[in-house]
Amino acid sequence: MQIQETTKIQTIDISDGVLAQQTLAGDPYAFEDLVKRYSTPLFNFIYRFLGDYDQACDILQHVFIQLHGSLNTLRTDKPLKAWLFQVARNRCLDELRRKRVIHFSELESVNDDEELSPLAAIPDNGPLPEELAEQSDLQYRLQDAIQTLPIKFRSVVLLRYAGQLSFSEIGQTLNMPEATAKTYFQRAKPLLRTALMNQDQLVAH
Repeated sequence: MQIQETTKIQTIDISDGVLAQQTLAGDPYAFEDLVKRYSTPLFNFIYRFLGDYDQACDILQHVFIQLHGSLNTLRTDKPLKAWLFQVARNRCLDELRRKRVIHFSELESVNDDEELSPLAAIPDNGPLPEELAEQSDLQYRLQDAIQTLPIKFRSVVLLRYAGQLSFSEIGQTLNMPEATAKTYFQRAKPLLRTALMNQDQLVAH
């Protein structure tokens, strides 16, 4: 038991770069560890971007296939997280362009010191989202509101909540400064609030 626990701790402590090098050296378990490390957050992000379980599974598989084929050209001195989410986002965008339709699922709440949930993060200088819609259909209205966001704002919001990336990691993923990622996130919140208000006005009429 003690040996198993020690092995588990050592695996967690191994960096992405070391696992990548071990994979290139022919260790199949090293790549398996990389897959286990990033499967859940990547799937959450892809699924919420597309709203389709089967497509999310397919894209996730392609992301790891692309990772395996790119290991010999990637920088191994940094975590692979930003690169993986960038590949996942690009594949999601390709799929959306192919289908010419965008689906978004409601965002999950995450435990965070700065923001607790998309709804809690919306500025409160006006009616709160909970006051704009009945609780029973609030999630559906939030989905519609997210669809109104410019794609650059959608990406930041989804990477923040579904992918649970830091603003620094979001910046690396989207090839933008960390400050820009924060700015996009802040600008997205009032847009969501406005979209929810507009929906409420339409329902009232």
